[in-house]
Amino acid sequence: MEPRLASSVLAAALIRRAEAEGGFGMVLAKGDPTAGAVAVILMERGERRFLLERLLQPDGRYGWEETGGTDGASGIDERLARRRKFDPDLWIVELDVASAERFADEMNASD
Repeated sequence: MEPRLASSVLAAALIRRAEAEGGFGMVLAKGDPTAGAVAVILMERGERRFLLERLLQPDGRYGWEETGGTDGASGIDERLARRRKFDPDLWIVELDVASAERFADEMNASD
């Protein structure tokens, strides 16, 4: 198994990456700074598009997978509320970028 970035560093890096592309981001909920799980809400022009979580893959590496609710913003909110009850160490990061789909693809390509 390869080492992974601390959750606080990963959250900050995602926000910086969005800002470097002209978008913006914020941490909606902080979890464990070292080993907390990370969920990312990707928005495009203020509309929630995707909910991605960094999950352990079968090959032992981490990758981003879409796990969001299918009912738009309310589905994402419900999913995150359930996850936070189960895992209070979950980080929730919201990023508003020009192209949410492209940004999601790049997140997986660079992970």
